[in-house]
Order: sequence, then C-alpha cells, then structure tokens
Amino acid sequence: MVTTTRVAHPRPWRSASSLPVFDAPPQAGGEATRSVRIPLAKPHPSVPWGPFRPKAFAGEVVPFTVTAFREGHDRIGVLVRLTAPDGDVSLHRLRALGDGFDRWTTEVALVQEGTWMFRFESFADDFATWQHAADLKIAAGVDEQLMREMGALLLERAGSQKARAKAERARLVRAAAALRDAAVDTDGALVIVRDPELAALMHARPLASLYTVGEQRELLVERDRAGSGAWYEFFPRSEGAEVLADGQIRSGTFQTAIRRLPAVADMGFDVLYLPPIHPIGRINRKGRNNTLDPQPGDPGSPWAIGSDEGGHDTVHPDLGTLEDFRAFVTAAREAGIEVALDFALQAAPDHPWVREHPEWFTTLPDGSIAYAENPPKKYQDIYPINFDNDPEGIRAEALRVVRHWIDQGVKIFRVDNPHTKPLQFWEWLIATVNAEHPDVVFLAEAFTRPAPLQSLASVGFQQSYTYFTWRNTKVELEEFLLSLARDTADFLRPNLFVNTPDILTEYLQFGGRPAYRIRAVIAATAAPTYGVYAGYELYENVARPGSEENIDNEKYEYKVRDWDGAVERGDSLAPFLGRLNDIRRTHPALGQLRNLRVHWSDDDAVLVYSKHLDGDLSPSGKSDTIIVVVNTDPHSVRETMVHLDTTVWGVPAGDAYEVEDLLSGARWTWADHNFVRLDAFTEPVHILHVKETR
Repeated sequence: MVTTTRVAHPRPWRSASSLPVFDAPPQAGGEATRSVRIPLAKPHPSVPWGPFRPKAFAGEVVPFTVTAFREGHDRIGVLVRLTAPDGDVSLHRLRALGDGFDRWTTEVALVQEGTWMFRFESFADDFATWQHAADLKIAAGVDEQLMREMGALLLERAGSQKARAKAERARLVRAAAALRDAAVDTDGALVIVRDPELAALMHARPLASLYTVGEQRELLVERDRAGSGAWYEFFPRSEGAEVLADGQIRSGTFQTAIRRLPAVADMGFDVLYLPPIHPIGRINRKGRNNTLDPQPGDPGSPWAIGSDEGGHDTVHPDLGTLEDFRAFVTAAREAGIEVALDFALQAAPDHPWVREHPEWFTTLPDGSIAYAENPPKKYQDIYPINFDNDPEGIRAEALRVVRHWIDQGVKIFRVDNPHTKPLQFWEWLIATVNAEHPDVVFLAEAFTRPAPLQSLASVGFQQSYTYFTWRNTKVELEEFLLSLARDTADFLRPNLFVNTPDILTEYLQFGGRPAYRIRAVIAATAAPTYGVYAGYELYENVARPGSEENIDNEKYEYKVRDWDGAVERGDSLAPFLGRLNDIRRTHPALGQLRNLRVHWSDDDAVLVYSKHLDGDLSPSGKSDTIIVVVNTDPHSVRETMVHLDTTVWGVPAGDAYEVEDLLSGARWTWADHNFVRLDAFTEPVHILHVKETR
C-alpha cells in the first residue's frame, strides 16, 4: 500500500488510487545487466568511492537524478519511488532537464531520519506521445482523422479506469467524443490536443506501458546537526585564564569557561568545539611558537596527549574534573550550544599507552620510537599510532574512548588528521558507534588530497574540512563552491572553517579587516555548516614569520583576551558574526548545500551566487531566495554590473523585483542586470533577500 510520507514538492502520488496504470509487467532495469526498452542509468544520489550509501541530513532538499531514454521519438515518463524509514512509500515524477543528455530530475525534502530506500522507474507515456505527434500532424494537415481517432481511444481507455474520480472520467470521455465529432473542426481538435487541464490530468496519472524498474538503493538521512550548524572553537584553558603578579598565567578551567558561553550563544553559534582536554605530555613538550625549549609555565600543545596523570579518557587537572566537564556540557546545552570534542589518535611520549602497549607505535632500528612527521617537520612531542601490529587492540581502545565521552554527553567529535590512519579503521569505528548512537557526528579534519578526503567522507564521516581557506579569488571560489554543491554533495558535507589554530592564510594576514568580513560572509552563506576559531572576531592577523599560522600560537600558550573591551571599542567582529548567524537562522535557503547557483559579473573580483528554496520544499511553506554579491579583493572599491538568471527563483527574465540588503537594510528594485558598488573598506558584500513578487 502507498501512503503519505513526510516529503515535499514535487507532489507525490499519495494513494493506491492515484498510481499510474501499466499495461505490461515491469522489466528489471538499473545499470543494465541486460538491455531493456527504457534503460535507467547513472542514478543519483550516489557515491563514486565504492559500495557506500549516499547521505543527507534531516530537512535537506535532495535531487534525485537519472538518465533514461527510449528509441525513436516516443515520450517517456520517469519516477522515483521512495520508502521512508517508517515504511511509508511515495512516488515522485521526474522532469526532463532538456540538456541533451537524457537526464531527469526531481527534488524532495527528506525529513525523517534513518535509512531511506529509493529506486527509479521508467515507462512509455502513451498519451504524451500521442499529444506530441497530434499537435504536429494535425496542425500540418497530416493524418488528422487518424490522430483524432488514436487520441479518442486513449482518452476512452483512461476514462474507463475506475480508480479515477467520477468527474475526471466523465471529462475524459467527453474529450474523446469531441475528437470524433465531425462538427469539431481542426482548430477545435487542436484545442483539445493542447488543453493544459487535460494534459495535467494525464500527467498526474499517465497511461503507461513498457514499465522498467531500476535497482533498489539506500540513502542515509542523519540528524540536522550532521549537516548544518555554526561552529565556534575555543581553548577552555584560555577562557578565564589570569595573569599573576609574577607574569605567570593561571589556566582557565571548565568553570571559568562557562562564563564565555553566553557570548558564544549571543553570536549565534550552536556548536562549540574544544581542542583536546586531556593531560599534556611533559617529555619533549613544546614551548611558545613551537620551540623545543619550553619555559616554566608553558602549557604545551593539547594535541600532545597523555602523561602520568592519564590519557585519552582523562581530563587535564588544570581544567578541573570529569564532573566539571559534565557541568560544562550541561551549561552549554542550556545555552543552546552542543559541545564537540577533539578526538586525536596519537600519544605524547609519556602517555600510558607507550608503557602499556609499546606495540602500538613504530620502533626504529636504533630502538627509538618514531615521532610524528610531516617532512621536513618533526613533532617530537607526539608519537603516531601504528595500526599494523595490534589492529584489534587499537580498535577496542579507540571504541572504548569514544564511548566514554559519549557517556559524558558528547555527541560530536572533530577527528584530528584522519587521513593518516587506515580508511578501514574509520569505516569500522563510525559504523559501530552510529549503530549504537545514530546521532553521533564525526568531523574529519582532513586537509589532504581529494581522493583520501572524499574517501573518508564516503566511509562515514558526517562532515569534512575542505580547501576553503585557500580558495580566495573569484575564479577559485566559483569552481570550488559549485563542486561542493554539485559534484560531492551526495556524500561529502563541507564545514567551511574560516581559520584554525594552524591556519592563518595570507589573505587574512594582509587583507586587513575587510578580509575578515568577506571570508565570514562567504563561509556563512555558501554552505549550511561553517566555523570560526576564537580570535577571528578580534582580527588576529599577525603570523609567525615564514608560516601560515598566528604568532604566539594558542596551541603552545594561554591567550588572555579582552572580549568585552573589544566590543565596547568597536574593535570586534562579534556583532557582525551574530548578524550573520541570525540571517542563517531566519532564511532556510541558507540551510541547504545543493541549491547554490553561480551568476555573473563584469568584474574579475566580484563573486555572485544565489540560494533559492521553493515554498513547497521549505519548512515554513514560503519560498526563500538569497543573492550574495562579494568583492573578493579586500583592498579595493569595485563598481560593476552583475547578471542574474532570475528564472532560478521564478522571476521571468527582464521582470523587476524588490531586494533588501540584510546587512545594511537598503532596498532596491532589481532585474536581471544590475549595477553594484562594493567598497571593501565600508561595505564589501551584499546579502540580498528577494522579496515575494507573486
């Protein structure tokens, strides 16, 4: 039985009485092991990196696309049959893209979490075939009577179907009679052939033959936070840290870090990411700016995990106790923030693992244990894990650690350098954890080559860092953002962090304050998930000479910042970030990834893109359209024309419509060609909301 499911436009067939009628038994189709009359090929959503499930997040609008064709000029129809996790079934008819490649598509908003099943189906659309031929032939005076009789037979056939409503059946029978009526001239016959109401009836319930069924496929829909959210990163040891009379710094704690939560919430961030909170090794501890000579009071890198005080399941004693951490998680939740915790599978030389499981590390010919390396760099405070010697033992310990932190209330893990561990390990760990806790989210910090980055996403990582920080020009961003929205969206969810403790790009180093506003706007509007590392709002842009990271890097020392004073002086980007996150919450089009469309400008520095969400796909039932226009050159004033494909949001080319700049409040009347002036020093971007015109 087919019942209503929680999906959106295009309207599904909702009951057994409204399914198409097929005159022949179905043929197996799919990626053809044998030929069929109407082949189905290249189905999407799909994953190119092996036999893995594509994925979406709850509320995401998913395009279902397939290639389908038949011989000759006869018309076909294509459907996708969706089975929701609760067993509800719906059919959705696809539309032809008309791109010359026989591609068909429809979009569905998937609300229910869990595993969905979908399959494509194709059929010969007998009425549409006749309608197309009759329109051409009757108008040309060719075979008019034959075409009229063929149409009458089809309409009678449809009118005899008892599943149709009585009034509809009567309407079809009258149309059949009119085609046979000699008093109805050629123009009258063409009126029937071209009748849009009649065509709509036959489109909604087509006369179908040569029915082909594709392969059944799976699509995993995860919770909304797996695909959308605004992340903020801070070091709890810096929040509430105090400078003592002797110049030493007393570490902040979970209790003092709680005081920072209201400010994070006021900026609109809903995920707070903490670097490792575990004891830090003392052997080979790094000093300030990654030096090898730490001074008294230097806290070391949190990623050098483990000491005599404990390892990955322990809280650094300077931060407090496990009970204090749970209180912090609770306070964050009450502020509307979810805590994400770093999961770094590596060890300091004095980690308990080194004593208890030396086989988990690589012993060199001279008897020493190999350090972590990124040649020519060495990380003398970290030993990488060797997964070859005792893979089962390492798996068991990693799973134990993750379960431990889940028990403390953590449901999001940011995974450090996952591309340096075996792919099979992550596939196993994530599948095992998600089988027990489907709401746990893993973010891959994989700044690596495209193949391993995409493979990690394919095997289960819910989110991934990307190359966004290094894509800064108009051309780079156009290519990059379109690829995220189209090429990899079935399996890779990007988290567009604007900066990290390790990454301070030249764009931010030398772009001044405009660069910080520009990058924040692009990150916050181009993808449903983005992130900011603390200090960004203070425009911290001084790099360690010859590097792409901040001088006096917080990885190796405490940072005592005057957050409130910066806001009072007007030296903080925090109010601007709060406005961006408010815009994100208010406009559901920005909560989607796959709806990004790039438009055009006459200036090689002015980037233009839009995001549109149809009302039938929106949770509010109202359509939403955002246009973003960005001057990507933070050193200039740009005046140019932008050129928009307004049909993306349903406005015919040349028609006028109203837009409001959600940052400045200015309103303009726009069309498809518009003048803009973007001053990087005062107003480098427009975030325009298209007002309803219909």
